[in-house]
Amino acid sequence: MFISVGFTDDCELQAFLFLLFLAIYLFTLIGNLGLVMLVIVDSRLHNPMYCFLSVLSFLDACYSSVITPKILVNFLSENKIISYLGCTARNFLFVTFGTTECVLLAAMAYDRYIAIYNPFLYSVSMAHRVYVPLITASYVGGILHASVHTVATFSLSFCASNQITHVFCDIPPLLALSCSDTRTNQLLLFYFMGSIETVTILIVLISCGFILLAILRMHSAEGRRKASSMCASHLTAVPIFHSTVLFMYMRLSSNYTLDHDVIVSVFYSIMIPVLNPIICSLRNKDVKEAMKRVFGKN
Repeated sequence: MFISVGFTDDCELQAFLFLLFLAIYLFTLIGNLGLVMLVIVDSRLHNPMYCFLSVLSFLDACYSSVITPKILVNFLSENKIISYLGCTARNFLFVTFGTTECVLLAAMAYDRYIAIYNPFLYSVSMAHRVYVPLITASYVGGILHASVHTVATFSLSFCASNQITHVFCDIPPLLALSCSDTRTNQLLLFYFMGSIETVTILIVLISCGFILLAILRMHSAEGRRKASSMCASHLTAVPIFHSTVLFMYMRLSSNYTLDHDVIVSVFYSIMIPVLNPIICSLRNKDVKEAMKRVFGKN
């Protein structure tokens, strides 16, 4: 078993953090699953763009659910124990959902490019036979990537301390804890994460470049406004997600420190899932109108 060091030993602060994290988690579930249900219920949102958005919301709900409930339990218990199998399962699911979201954000950038650059052929270019394989490939890529790191990480020996200097079973603190040679694991983490980040960021940047050219060529101010609004939410979410992932995983485990990394980990595992539905809802006119229609009926 492993023991999580957690945030603090102060009982009053733990009670405050429990209530704070519980509120954030409930808001995450309500916001993301509510957005999924909105896309399902409102027929006007039945297109590839909002299908991608609903999958992203579902991923965020799962992403947060892997981590947050255990953190909440640890706030209420004296012995912050994490079983070996529980740590393995959470690590696998966490990497799976994180990688899937990374690839999905790139696919969504491509979808935005098609929608703006050639709107008249959008329904053909992003037909069911196109966007469903893109979503499937995102999940398959996430599962394969998680399998590599889970097998590599939990093949190590943990014969020294079993105290994880973190709030959940993430890869960097586990590598720092191992008494085995972790150079292979660090190389796997660097090259696999580096490749995924490089490819997905390039896809986003290239798509954004073509989107910008398409917007500049538009003669209608209304068309430019609508196109910019369509991309604004996505372009807000992408830098936040990728910057935190690059900070956490694109470095050696010897550089792992508790204070800063716990804050960053909490941000990308708990705060990003709650921010995504807010960004997508408040900056998307179609979603806001769908909310008015659905809630107006009820």
